[in-house]
Amino acid sequence: MTPGPEETTPRTAHDPAGDATRDPARDAAGETAGETAGDAAGGRAGEPTGEAALTEIIGPPVVMPAAGLPEPRGMSRLRLVQIYRWGSIILGLLLLVSFAQAGSALYGNNQARNTLIDRIDPATLEQFRLSSAIAAQDMAIRDYASTGRPAHVLDYRAAVAQERAAAAKMRRLLSGVARGATVTDMLDRVSADAAAWRTGFADPLAATPGGRAIERARDEEARRLFSTIRNDIAPLQRSITTLHGEAAAKLRSRASTALWSAVVALGLVVLAALALTLVFRRTVLTPMSLLGGQVRAVALGDFAHPLDVRGPAEIDELAVIIDGMRRRILDEWRATTEATRRLDAQAGELRRSNAELEQFAYVASHDLQEPLRKVASFCQMIERRYGDQLDERGRQYIAFAVDGAKRMQALINDLLGFSRVGRITRTEDSVDLNAIARQVLDDLGTLAEETGAEVEVGDLPSVPGDPAQLARLFQNLIGNAVKFRRPDEPPRVTIDARRSGAEWEFRCADNGIGIEPRYADRIFLIFQRLHPREEYTGTGIGLALCKKIVEFHGGRIWLDTRDRGGSPGTTFRWTLPAGDHDDQRPAPH
Repeated sequence: MTPGPEETTPRTAHDPAGDATRDPARDAAGETAGETAGDAAGGRAGEPTGEAALTEIIGPPVVMPAAGLPEPRGMSRLRLVQIYRWGSIILGLLLLVSFAQAGSALYGNNQARNTLIDRIDPATLEQFRLSSAIAAQDMAIRDYASTGRPAHVLDYRAAVAQERAAAAKMRRLLSGVARGATVTDMLDRVSADAAAWRTGFADPLAATPGGRAIERARDEEARRLFSTIRNDIAPLQRSITTLHGEAAAKLRSRASTALWSAVVALGLVVLAALALTLVFRRTVLTPMSLLGGQVRAVALGDFAHPLDVRGPAEIDELAVIIDGMRRRILDEWRATTEATRRLDAQAGELRRSNAELEQFAYVASHDLQEPLRKVASFCQMIERRYGDQLDERGRQYIAFAVDGAKRMQALINDLLGFSRVGRITRTEDSVDLNAIARQVLDDLGTLAEETGAEVEVGDLPSVPGDPAQLARLFQNLIGNAVKFRRPDEPPRVTIDARRSGAEWEFRCADNGIGIEPRYADRIFLIFQRLHPREEYTGTGIGLALCKKIVEFHGGRIWLDTRDRGGSPGTTFRWTLPAGDHDDQRPAPH
């Protein structure tokens, strides 16, 4: 009688606590194994975990008392924040004053340039236009008097308009300019003289027919009035020239001031940068360099090297703290050396114990199975030879003894296989899981024919691992899917894979009796069953073995508890590292 595939899978909501047919001996073994597996997976109850366990290993944190800090002296009386705060304030004030002075000088230079370029230079140009317009008026009116052509009158009136426009623009440009009132006063005198000349000579002549000679007396009066204009234009030109010279001198002065202010501001920036560099080097770089050299000496193995660096308070405290760490590391190193010595002794004892355990496993797998085979064989011989002398109860007792011996034999073999995972391996860089699946289906061919099972295997990748253990993984999962089938429907099993980052995610789905989500963690513990042995055979190690194989290969396995849309069955998922080779074959899911 050959035992079926391994199983620990509780496929229904059947609660073992309510199973009236349970075997007391089996229950005791299951409880003991369950406690062992639980201890291995999550730690024994009451043991510290997380930060508490870390604190227990390395001890509580050490806080240096205030009395342990040395008496401050020299620069260590000052803190970096104080040094840089006051230094920043002083440098900031100096830079603010220098930039304010430079800004004021630049503003004055800009104002002087605007006054010269935008006001005085255009006013000087308008003064020349004014003089030219007055001369053009005299020429145009005398040409009209000699020729009588109306075009000369139009030229005369255009020159008058040009004169008035130039005068108005000069007044507007020089308005608000320092000493511009002197120029505008002279401009007013020239405009008044020009108006008197036009009233006394030009306008009456333009109003009469031309082409006639000008009377001598009238011509002499006109020349006198025009000479007055020329006499007033000369001071106007000198005054605007003087104004232009003063504005140019002021611009040169403001430009020189702005230049020197910018030079001073730049010099202060350079001095501030140098001062900041010196302060930073004195307060940070030099102490940190000394501290780094001393720490490097400790890091290279000179644990007795003391740390003594003088600097600002923060660096001084840092040196004291690091020196305290050095002393504690030295103490821990001494303690660790002693602990390592004890661990070496314990490791030797553990190697001896492991050797004895391996010898015991050999005895369990060979020597202990021989008496079990004898018990089963002789019980069967008794049944065959003396069966007609035994009643029904006697034959039932013999059947119980034979079944118990065979179950003990299967349990020993399964425990031996479970213990060998991760200890006896033949790892290959690339294992073709398609070939593994075909081999497993060949091994389970008889079971598949008896149950009418249909197993669909997708395109599987190649992964690094132990071929024998991976075959055991597939055999257990497919065997469980076939074993825990529904009586009214032949089993259908689907196995496929998909790439997920640096690993492959596999899926084994069936249409069997299913597993309730509340048992998702329990099913992977050794000896955990939810069904009586009379319903489903097995030793209760199968899924625990699957979990150990997957975790040995660097993956994880779990029960997919998501809703299957009302369809019955179970879905297991597990991951395996993809390895160095890049197998990107798509697989249906």
